[in-house]
Amino acid sequence: MFKLSQEQVSELLIILKVRFEDHPERHENVSWSGISTKIETAEEKLLSLFRMEQTGGEPDVIRLPNGDLAFCDCSVESPSGRRSLCYDEPALEARKKNKPVGSAVALSEQMGITLLDEETYRHLQTLGAFDLKTSSWIHTPDTIRQKGGALFCDRRYDHTFVYHNGADSYYAARGFRGILVI
Repeated sequence: MFKLSQEQVSELLIILKVRFEDHPERHENVSWSGISTKIETAEEKLLSLFRMEQTGGEPDVIRLPNGDLAFCDCSVESPSGRRSLCYDEPALEARKKNKPVGSAVALSEQMGITLLDEETYRHLQTLGAFDLKTSSWIHTPDTIRQKGGALFCDRRYDHTFVYHNGADSYYAARGFRGILVI
């Protein structure tokens, strides 16, 4: 298993702290010292945060609709290092021509994060304006997925939209956002 060096951990914590301090509207009444205490020795979480950062996610702390705190991809557009992916592995396997390099669900699992669901995606949009030019796959209910579809979201005209597409589709402007509960 890949392990972060102490230098990588230190650099990551500095980046996360600066972002945390630059965007207090995303986590009112939350202190960085409380957050850093929870993650500094959690190697798996640090590795997930490192991967989120390396793929362009710009993770920052948000309070989820259920009250939990989580790091969430807060890049203005869908993370650049996680685009051109179909929804999940069954969709990837079913695609016969022009297969993408992978799937959003598989990559999120490899990274140790969870795809946003519709409620969390809509909540994120109350904290800023995200996906103005891109879109992001979101967790799709089994009832939709069993019929070959998958859901994605974006923000246009100052509104958050939820759409459907074939789970095997992929586009250069569609990626996925993830969360890591802390």
